[in-house]
Amino acid sequence: MISFWKHLLGGAVAVAMLPAVGRAAQLSGDAKSAIPRDVVQLIVVDYRAMQNSSAAMSLKDRVLPPELKKLETALKSSGLKVDQDADTLAFASFSGAGSGQAKDSTKIVGIAQGQFHTREIMANFVKTKTKPVVLRNNSIYPMGSSGMSVVFLNQTTMVFGEKSAVQAALDARDGLTAGLLQNGDMVNEMSVVDTKAVWSLLDQKGTQTMMKSVLGDASQLADYETVRNRMKSSRYTMDFSNGVRFDLAVVMSDTLTGATIATLMKGVAIMKKTQGSPLEKTALDATTIESNSGTVTVAYASSDSQFANLLTSPLFQQVVR
Repeated sequence: MISFWKHLLGGAVAVAMLPAVGRAAQLSGDAKSAIPRDVVQLIVVDYRAMQNSSAAMSLKDRVLPPELKKLETALKSSGLKVDQDADTLAFASFSGAGSGQAKDSTKIVGIAQGQFHTREIMANFVKTKTKPVVLRNNSIYPMGSSGMSVVFLNQTTMVFGEKSAVQAALDARDGLTAGLLQNGDMVNEMSVVDTKAVWSLLDQKGTQTMMKSVLGDASQLADYETVRNRMKSSRYTMDFSNGVRFDLAVVMSDTLTGATIATLMKGVAIMKKTQGSPLEKTALDATTIESNSGTVTVAYASSDSQFANLLTSPLFQQVVR
């Protein structure tokens, strides 16, 4: 049976990359313009803080999902040394519709912000006779031997990933397809969380998938499909500046649905508590679930030492498996 704790804290940890201090990870206008409108999930982290924390790096190495690890590895192994200059790193998972892909396909693009030595990088491309693919006014370069591609929008913003994902990002940036700034719901949600060091937004589809995992067997109830269709979006933040804090908010279409989902989640938590180990019980004791005006909130807080114990536990190994 799927672990309640796994999908509340573990799922969030796995995608957040866990910086350890409380600086804001905000996206510039250039970065936002290169994100396609149909975002399933957007993850933004303070990359500088992560790089400066040995604990955060150790944790990231354990939990980073393969798709994101592939992108980060490409960033580090490209020979461009841009990872050393990156301050903020974002990953956008988006629908392939409108980018020459099948409607149901999903692409992931990475966006890095910082002060990049673009003149030296371009000079090295010339020296090594690295030829770009030109798309309108954009030069897309191969990213080392990773099979990934990179394009510099300017000296402070670069986009990287599989070539088709990069091209889709450029289509949005150049106004050929709709971009994130035309997604009013996502933009509104972003304003709530983008002052945090780690934050993520999920659209309706992403939220429905997450909540089905969180609820486990409870999602098989006959009336769940009706409730499911009333989930609008979700967001979470993580903070490591004073212990560990995780906050999740799931936005429902109405107050009654929010209360129903909160009740279901509390029931699942109680069931897991009766079946779980002492460590899992402690984690669930530190988790609160509430509903207010149609928004379900989940909050978890612990000390660094408590979280360290969770990190080394068999439970956590199951979470990140």
